[in-house]
Amino acid sequence: MKTREKSMEPIEETTTIANRSDFAQWAIERAAAIVAEQGGALALTARGDGDEAIAGAANALGQAIVDAMLEVFDGLIGED
Repeated sequence: MKTREKSMEPIEETTTIANRSDFAQWAIERAAAIVAEQGGALALTARGDGDEAIAGAANALGQAIVDAMLEVFDGLIGED
């Protein structure tokens, strides 16, 4: 999810996934965004913080991945 720099409010973007190629492209872009944000935070934490902080940053990375997968899964099953 992107945020506005000044207001820090989430910007919702809708992506239509019509085939495997669309899904692959979405997955690549989403993974890159997750790694840039959460992976960077984990790397910075690992440089100087304690084990608890590192575990928290690693959990945030894992949660971002789970959230992304649930986001696309919810879109695939649709609403009844």
